[in-house]
Amino acid sequence: ARTTSFDKRFEGALYRDDAKWDVVIQVTPKQDIDGTSQIDERLSYTYEAMLTSEGMVTQTPGVGQAYLGAYRDSEGRPLDGSKTYRLVVPPNVPAKQFWSVTGYDADTRTLLRNKEQRADRSSLMKDLILSDDGSTEIWFAPEVPEGKDGNWIPTVPGRAWFVYFRLYAPLEPYFEREWPLGDIELVK
Repeated sequence: ARTTSFDKRFEGALYRDDAKWDVVIQVTPKQDIDGTSQIDERLSYTYEAMLTSEGMVTQTPGVGQAYLGAYRDSEGRPLDGSKTYRLVVPPNVPAKQFWSVTGYDADTRTLLRNKEQRADRSSLMKDLILSDDGSTEIWFAPEVPEGKDGNWIPTVPGRAWFVYFRLYAPLEPYFEREWPLGDIELVK
């Protein structure tokens, strides 16, 4: 189950060929398509989370949610809670309502447990720092990078983690896989 979740092997799982983001939910709420059962897809999502709804797998622009998952950095290495990483969220995120980034512990699949009690950042947060071009840098590290507190998700040394990038009311560029969300990069 863990391998199927963190190294998806079914068709359509990779969001784009130029990045390591997967479309998290590949299973329909009914879990059967054209007389076949979505065994791998069901196993994958059930390991990571518990349930789906029509709104979580909609293909209608402007409604529901979309979930992308990253389990490795830009070089294909598992994400390590003792290291510092950066994700650049490009401008013009194709979400009618808002977007969010949430970190999860890879073993427990629960929110990152840190002393700051912070596991996410979103476009709704007033302390989020935007770049002049409209992009946003999200930082994942055990200690806050200087001047980046509003964009920082604290990680836990000794713990592997993964990320969900959610789009609320995703728009056409998401469904067409035109929007380029870059990889999570290790900062050396």
